[in-house]
Amino acid sequence: MKFFIDTANLDQIKEANDLGILDGVTTNPSLMAKEGIKGQEAVFNHYKTICEMVNGDISAEVIATEFNAIVEEGKKLAAIHKNIVVKVPMIKDGVKAIKWFTDNGIRTNCTLVFSAGQAILAAKAGAAYISPFIGRIDDSGWDGMLLIEQLSHIFQVQGYTSEILAASIRSPNHIIRCAEAGADVVTSPLESILGLLKHPLTDIGLAKFLEDAKKSA
Repeated sequence: MKFFIDTANLDQIKEANDLGILDGVTTNPSLMAKEGIKGQEAVFNHYKTICEMVNGDISAEVIATEFNAIVEEGKKLAAIHKNIVVKVPMIKDGVKAIKWFTDNGIRTNCTLVFSAGQAILAAKAGAAYISPFIGRIDDSGWDGMLLIEQLSHIFQVQGYTSEILAASIRSPNHIIRCAEAGADVVTSPLESILGLLKHPLTDIGLAKFLEDAKKSA
């Protein structure tokens, strides 16, 4: 399973990348705004900087919601760097745009997916990645992990080549469950990635080793 970090913060991207386990980055307008990045030129330059930092796919999200506008914005994003994947919302014109991008050699990430039906449409249109938002599904009173399991089964049966990119990750346990459920990729905040390092028995064991080392010095 690939590890992406879901942020526009360059320090967090560097920290995750320095771990040696980072495969890519996902961003969105909200994450850009959180970093104080405003205006198309500034946003595009920030994407370029991220692409130069990480050797992997970088999802850059369109703001447009109408077919022609999505295509035009997506073409500009894809021109920034070869690793850019155009992130497109799961709407009717978004699916049409994904098909256009696929036919014209531009990879896409279909975002805001909350059902198997939506994922099937995105896969048929040729999306490279499909992003179910499991945390938001959990918030609505359902189990987001069941959707990951369902998509993993459907894609295997149907032979779809789109990768399941589990998004809206809220905890280290979400990451582990996504791996069990068959997600191809997980994108999460740095905190959840670093949370995988933690276990009280590791801390206790290391403290004991260090104590014994002092005694034998």
